[in-house]
Amino acid sequence: MKLSDFHFDLPDELIARHPMAERSASRLLQVDGRSGSRRHGAFADLPGLLAPGDLLVLNDTRVMPARLFGQKPSGGRVEILVERITGAQEALVHLRASKPPKPGAVIDFPAGVQAEMRERVDALFLLRFSAPLMPLLQAHGEIPLPPYMTRAPESSDSERYQTVYAHPDKTASAAAPTAGLHFDERILAALEARGIEKTFVTLHVGAGTFQPVRVEDVTSHRMHREWLSVSPATVAAVRAAKARGNRVVAVGTTSVRSLETAARSAGPGEWLNPYEGETDIFIYPGYDWRVVDALVTNFHLPESTLLMLVCAFAGYDNVMAAYREAVAERYRVFSYGDAMFLTRQA
Repeated sequence: MKLSDFHFDLPDELIARHPMAERSASRLLQVDGRSGSRRHGAFADLPGLLAPGDLLVLNDTRVMPARLFGQKPSGGRVEILVERITGAQEALVHLRASKPPKPGAVIDFPAGVQAEMRERVDALFLLRFSAPLMPLLQAHGEIPLPPYMTRAPESSDSERYQTVYAHPDKTASAAAPTAGLHFDERILAALEARGIEKTFVTLHVGAGTFQPVRVEDVTSHRMHREWLSVSPATVAAVRAAKARGNRVVAVGTTSVRSLETAARSAGPGEWLNPYEGETDIFIYPGYDWRVVDALVTNFHLPESTLLMLVCAFAGYDNVMAAYREAVAERYRVFSYGDAMFLTRQA
């Protein structure tokens, strides 16, 4: 498969740079993975698309204010984006400066905190801070809006670029699991009233989710690594849903990647076990699905690994046709945009 197979023309004005006034007020494009049929509706339709006993799987990670500004002793400006906190005073970061710092170099941050650059880890920099990092981020960091929004974060983004079910003890993501941004208390109550069950996984989203694919042969692309947890309780909920003949409905590609990683790691004779650790799973057309039956997701960047995952799920022709129709129908796209509900092709 070629990277160019996943291109589509996207007018810039369709990029949603601000959220809707209400989370659940977005549109919902329904795609049947077997027939390819499409139906236009509203996100509030979601409870009616699910059957009592279906299981929603949501990612309860919380976005940290991961962007922080500092300077070199020479006065040069430094911008970091925390990819992963590896210790109370240590983190792997993306770093922008006129010249990348060498090991041993010191960067000054607000509140008198300094960080020493310890080593390069692929494209990332390992920094050791002179004080605990999370309080520094909470006091002086910015919510890391995706680069395609092309604007500075506003105070409202601190709340709107989080899901309503994000767990405060799981603040470690550099980007939001954006399919979950459509859910509000009203939708969650409607789902519960209909008998829809829910469970949670945790995948701390890395900024690498926005990294472009730079090879024409997509199968040679190397995925970034992210940390996830699929708990015994979640595995039990998935097993129970399957046993009673209900569907497992992943909310977002992060939930998909969590469940399919846990399934891929299961031992002989098993199809899903609890899992905690890193994943670099790359899902593209031809993938052998093991767990997920339906998917709630946003519209993704052209030529992105996330678009490839959705094509693998509901069928390449079906998804690309749906994207073309969404553009023609003026759907809002990306993190603050509209949503899709897709069923699996096979």
